[in-house]
Amino acid sequence: MDLKKIFLKDACPTSIGGQAIMEGIMMRGPKKTAIAVRLPDGTIHMKTQPSPKTGKWTKVPLVRGVVSFVTSLVEGTRTLLYSADILEENYPEEYEKDKFDIWVEEKFGKERAWKILMMLSVVVALVLSIGIFMLLPTVVVGLLSKVTESIILLNLAEGAMRLVIFIMYIALIGRMQDIKVVFQYHGAEHKTIHCFENGLELTPENAQQFYTLHPRCGTSFLMFVMVIAVLAHALMGWPNVWMRILTRLLVLPLIAGVSYELLKWAGRSDNWLVKTLSLPGIYLQKLTTREPDDSQLEVAIAALKAVLPDNDTPYFEGLCDINGEPLKEERDNNEEGKEGNESTT
Repeated sequence: MDLKKIFLKDACPTSIGGQAIMEGIMMRGPKKTAIAVRLPDGTIHMKTQPSPKTGKWTKVPLVRGVVSFVTSLVEGTRTLLYSADILEENYPEEYEKDKFDIWVEEKFGKERAWKILMMLSVVVALVLSIGIFMLLPTVVVGLLSKVTESIILLNLAEGAMRLVIFIMYIALIGRMQDIKVVFQYHGAEHKTIHCFENGLELTPENAQQFYTLHPRCGTSFLMFVMVIAVLAHALMGWPNVWMRILTRLLVLPLIAGVSYELLKWAGRSDNWLVKTLSLPGIYLQKLTTREPDDSQLEVAIAALKAVLPDNDTPYFEGLCDINGEPLKEERDNNEEGKEGNESTT
């Protein structure tokens, strides 16, 4: 692995970021967000909408990391559910609703049901993440306190167990076919952003020359969180299990804030210290990304172009297909400026 192809010296870092979704990509720019989903007939369903407005807290160091984490979790879940809905409409025989989904829709209506399911998804994700990756390791490693009283050893063991659980989780879900495809789109997102940041024409051929690894990836953020947590927890000693659980939850926002600042620094610098700190996250991305094919890169490119402010169109700007031809745009005049615009090409 050549780090010079990841921390590209002549690259111009951008604030544009993305997320792999079901059969597609979400790209978020400073003013617009685009969701591109590949449909079974080969066309790309595109939705563009204004990006969420940033408040004053997003400019405060450390605090903005926590705000960004929570916002990304909520919006990311919303986007995943939206892509699932699009696929359900176009693959009805493969995406049948289960009894719970049907019951919620009948009870609350389709729109409210969608919001309820999104909230439940966020809550379940938070509970599982905190329970499995934060609380379980400290409870299990607490048994070692009967063998050693070394605070450093206990905290290192807790951090190591947390890391092992996370890597095993990623490795296991990565064996699922649907997740493999998501990881391919994750790789397509990174290659496309690399291509854009290096000033090359956005084509699959140009994007394919880059790695699927990127220093600003959310996977690196999670690795920063786990590494910094070990250092922070070591300073808090090794109290009883309930106090450990409480203190680890209370310090989590601070750890997330510091990790976010490190990630932003890694995204705009290529010095040796940044490379050293970023290496664990870079290697972890080898599990969360796969080499995409050209059709998946086309989706990522379409999503990236959709958020570029290159003309005066309010929310749908400069989007072309892979041959450079303008995409056909279908607008809902009643929803314009609210939910965004959708099109299929």
